[in-house]
Amino acid sequence: MYKRVLLKMSGEAIKGETQFGIDPKTVSEIAKQIKEAHDLGVQIGIVVGGGNIWRGKTASELGMDRAQADYMGMLATIMNGLALQDALEQLDVPTRVLSALMVNEVCEPYIRRRAIRHLEKGRVCIFVGGIGSPYFSTDTACVLRAAEIEANVILMAKNNVEGVYSADPRKDLSAKMYDELTFNEILNKDLAVMDSTAASLCKDNSLEIIVFNMNKYGNIVKAVKGDKIGTHVKK
Repeated sequence: MYKRVLLKMSGEAIKGETQFGIDPKTVSEIAKQIKEAHDLGVQIGIVVGGGNIWRGKTASELGMDRAQADYMGMLATIMNGLALQDALEQLDVPTRVLSALMVNEVCEPYIRRRAIRHLEKGRVCIFVGGIGSPYFSTDTACVLRAAEIEANVILMAKNNVEGVYSADPRKDLSAKMYDELTFNEILNKDLAVMDSTAASLCKDNSLEIIVFNMNKYGNIVKAVKGDKIGTHVKK
């Protein structure tokens, strides 16, 4: 079992079956899985995306200023983080939201030592606002936070995808799933696990990643226990 993990969730995971936004029922189900992992004594950090509300890259491709669009995406992650915090605290899981953007009225500023102290006290930490700068994805924010808090592993939760495939399994039925990969293979084969900046950062800091399907109930607990699940990516 891992002692400290960083769970990466996409914003799409929070919208459930709706077209966009936040589905409270889905957030509640996710919170139940996180609580089960937390009850095992695992220290949990979470980075959540904002694609269910806003995608900065897409808006930029449509002509919007990229930096402005990315800042809006960071605000979307804060909204998702607050929703997840509420769901966890309804289950009596102590939770803190720490933001790279200054929004002191609703959450704490991200300070590395404070985050580690929260984790040591058994509080779930939700890291929002990306890294506070445009042009960087939440994948990169996830890897950066994992390195900063000295997480044992990054748990990359995917929507209805079991792991890393040679191609998109929803479009190519012949796509093969990998049990293990290296970050060099991800970069060389251009596999859609995370962007190249995040993959390079993982490689440089010897971080490990488990890519798994979070839509199967109990998979988060299996991942933190170190059970064989999904695709294991390491240096």
